[in-house]
Amino acid sequence: MNELVFKQFEITREYFMKNIRSVSKEQTVVQPDGFNNTIHWHTGHVLTVTEQTMFGFPHATNHLPTNYIKLFGNGTKPADWTGNVPTMDELILQLKEQLPRIKQISAEQLNNTLDTPFLGCKTFGELACVTLMHESVHLGQIQAMKRIIEHVGVKSKS
Repeated sequence: MNELVFKQFEITREYFMKNIRSVSKEQTVVQPDGFNNTIHWHTGHVLTVTEQTMFGFPHATNHLPTNYIKLFGNGTKPADWTGNVPTMDELILQLKEQLPRIKQISAEQLNNTLDTPFLGCKTFGELACVTLMHESVHLGQIQAMKRIIEHVGVKSKS
């Protein structure tokens, strides 16, 4: 059963990558009215939160720069960005590299009890499922933003 979680990560990430690759560089920086962030931010946010939940970033893994928390963590927004912001190409590469690391997690580890329950999750496997849901929610935001940008012709606020 636990192997299904890793298969779901593979399917979800493949679909996420397919969708963000279909977005032009110009579209990634547009923040349509009614949205709090850009496609660029959503991409970095999914990468960062997945690294946090699955690997304990920034304390237990160093696969991402620590400034990603300030750029893409909960409550952040592109309007506040300063310093070195990774490009979409960098984020896409990091998303691609993250999936094999996720798949290296042992199926047994999914049964491990969390030291502190988080978002109603008591086990690492439950947290993995919430992480998958999180990625899917942000994929939906990206898809909606892309449609609005394409059909309404929204211009970048930057």
